[in-house]
Amino acid sequence: MVDLGALATALDRHGPLVRVSVAGLRGSAPREVGASMLVAPSGLVAGTIGGGALELEAIRAAQGLTENRVMRRTLGPDLGQCCGGAVVLVFDRIDHLPEPQGDIILRRIDGPDVRPLAVRRALSDLRNGKAAPATQLIDGWLIDPVERRETQVWVWGAGHVGRAIVATISPLPDVAVTWVDTHADRFPDTVPDGVTVVPAAQPERLAAHAPSDAHHLILTYSHTLDLALCDAVLRRGFASAGVIGSKTKWARFRSRLAALGHAPARIDSISCPIGDPAFGKHPQEIAVGVAARLLTQMQARQDAARDMTG
Repeated sequence: MVDLGALATALDRHGPLVRVSVAGLRGSAPREVGASMLVAPSGLVAGTIGGGALELEAIRAAQGLTENRVMRRTLGPDLGQCCGGAVVLVFDRIDHLPEPQGDIILRRIDGPDVRPLAVRRALSDLRNGKAAPATQLIDGWLIDPVERRETQVWVWGAGHVGRAIVATISPLPDVAVTWVDTHADRFPDTVPDGVTVVPAAQPERLAAHAPSDAHHLILTYSHTLDLALCDAVLRRGFASAGVIGSKTKWARFRSRLAALGHAPARIDSISCPIGDPAFGKHPQEIAVGVAARLLTQMQARQDAARDMTG
């Protein structure tokens, strides 16, 4: 799956690079078909195909690559890895951002110059809705879906906990982060890929424009602002919402939110404290707990969607 945003950033920072992707596998392997990494002449830039001997060999091969190629490896006999499966890796040298064709990127790797009939048929099936976009290597041509980050996470606050949370959840697949604080200088100089920074003098007014199915993490420097944001997201609707704080803080918030007209059942839909208190109170510990809970929520929504579609 191609993350065009990450690819554009890597090209801007490093120039031409090689995208290494898993295009096929048999048996057990470190990563799934579609997993990828970006390699510049200096080494790994972003992503992973699973680590270990396979990834190390692939990075070394990509660093000196001058033309596209396909590599096939049996993990046990060839590399001594415990997985025991076999993988097909595609090495795609990229000089500029490729142009999507709808929801896919089509690249010639080591196939004929003219698109083979099997490739044309696969593209026709995608256009007609007969097949879903998926990573496929067909007669030396790579079909790869464009990554669409559909899980919207709004992080309110750019302090120590906010920074730790954004750094932890932004690499998650399918997650797009909107990061809000009151002043531009509260954000770090370098922001991870997939994160949109929004300075807003009155963040609670911005909450009315958030997607109604977004996940909200409220952790600003002000209890007054946290309360205003809780009020705003309750009025807007959300997939999930959490606010940083103690049980005492939340008891006070519950009372004030009720006074603002929110029903107890709606107030109960906000979690406080965020994350998993068992992990601890250090920013990174909170971030790990938040990420674990977010992944659980995302999986539950995916399972529910599958159940609805049969």
